Amino acid sequence: MDSTGRSEQAVRRAAWTVVGTDVGPLLLAATREGLVNVVFHAADAVRDAALERLGSRLGAEPVAEPGSEPLAEAVRQVEAYFAGRLREFALPLDWSLVSGFNRQVLRELAAGVPYGAVVGYGDLARRVGRPGAAQAVGLAMGANPLPVVVPCHRVVESDGGIGGFGGGLAAKRRLLALEGVLPEPLF
Repeated sequence: MDSTGRSEQAVRRAAWTVVGTDVGPLLLAATREGLVNVVFHAADAVRDAALERLGSRLGAEPVAEPGSEPLAEAVRQVEAYFAGRLREFALPLDWSLVSGFNRQVLRELAAGVPYGAVVGYGDLARRVGRPGAAQAVGLAMGANPLPVVVPCHRVVESDGGIGGFGGGLAAKRRLLALEGVLPEPLF
């Protein structure tokens, strides 16, 4: 047992770092299994709150270790993506922060919606066998613990609207512009 009374098997340690990107600072956190969390707007207060939530979920306080594996590879790939040199992330992912329908939808999104493409909320619901669950897909996108890498920015409204985005609409527009779906924002 550790100091919180949890068995060692229940405690999962994570390393973290913050990477500067075109959409602002991103917190990246990884466990031994893979990348577990990406958080937008990771300046001090947001970063600290995200790390506290992550530590609570994993059972151990995350540690700043930017050079640790697989975190170093995640940083390399995120930087390459924002530089326009990477179109598909090839990272091990730790899906432990999401389960059930949300995990099913996010896995389908990651596997089935490539760089430069978009999908509607309803279309994604149909892909996972739940054609009436467009709103639930929207909730799954909002609960995505791995945005950018699991590309919830590629999910849009069926009428051509951009839809919502946890990182903010300006970030969604910038990501879609990076991938050639939208024109580059003027400001």
